[in-house]
Amino acid sequence: MNQQPQRGETATDLGELREQAEHTRDELGRTVEALAAKADVKAQAGEKVAAAREKAAVVTERAKVKAAVATDLVKEKAAQSAGLVKEKAAVASEKAKVKAAVASDLVQEKTPDPVLEKAGAVADKAKANRTPLLAAAAALVGFLLLRRSRRSRGGRR
Repeated sequence: MNQQPQRGETATDLGELREQAEHTRDELGRTVEALAAKADVKAQAGEKVAAAREKAAVVTERAKVKAAVATDLVKEKAAQSAGLVKEKAAVASEKAKVKAAVASDLVQEKTPDPVLEKAGAVADKAKANRTPLLAAAAALVGFLLLRRSRRSRGGRR
């Protein structure tokens, strides 16, 4: 039963055994490295943190781009709105000028000539004597304020 192999077959069998042993060692080494990597919780945590940072950077960049687009859109709409408001204000101003001119014409039509002449004369005198007129108006305002303050102090006593 125990037959000794011939020398040629033994050398081949030994070579095959050595190759199998080397192959088994390589597989065992890879398996040990894989198990060591799985057992290295610190390295795994570091990889997860790095992945989370990359994901956060991508999300942040997307948010910045969206915010910039939204800002540009708001600025554009604001500029359009401002243009519309200016146009509407110009139209309203023109309408008010027309109505004021119509009202002025109507007042001049309905007001008797002697009253218009007197009003024109009073306006001319006021324009010619602005300084005394302004001084008189200031004196009247001062008098009214003084009178009001005296009344308010008298009522509190």
